[in-house]
Amino acid sequence: MPVKAMNMKLHTEAVDYLFDAILSLKNRDECYTFFEDVCTINEILSLSQRFEVAAMLRSGKTYLDIAEKTGASTATISRVNRSLNYGNDGYDMVFKRLNTNETAE
Repeated sequence: MPVKAMNMKLHTEAVDYLFDAILSLKNRDECYTFFEDVCTINEILSLSQRFEVAAMLRSGKTYLDIAEKTGASTATISRVNRSLNYGNDGYDMVFKRLNTNETAE
C-alpha cells in the first residue's frame, strides 16, 4: 500500500523520538505504563474512543448506533469518518494487521 504524503508540520525530530519510544514498547503492560505517564487518562480514552468509532464505521454501523455505544459526539464520529475516507489509510492499515493477528491466533 503506497504511503500518502505526511503532514510536514507533524513530521519533526521530537515526533520521531516519540514514535521511536512507542515502537520500543514490547507488550500491552508496557503500553499502559508508558501512556499513563505521557498522556492524561482522558487523552487515552479519547484515542481509544476514536479507534472504536473507526472500527464501527468500517463495519457499517450508523452514527446513532456509534454515539449510543461509545458516547462519541457526532462531531467526533464525523471527524473519524473523514479520516477513514480522506486520510492516510492508517486506520485501515492497523485494522488489517489486527485481523491478520486474530486469524493467526
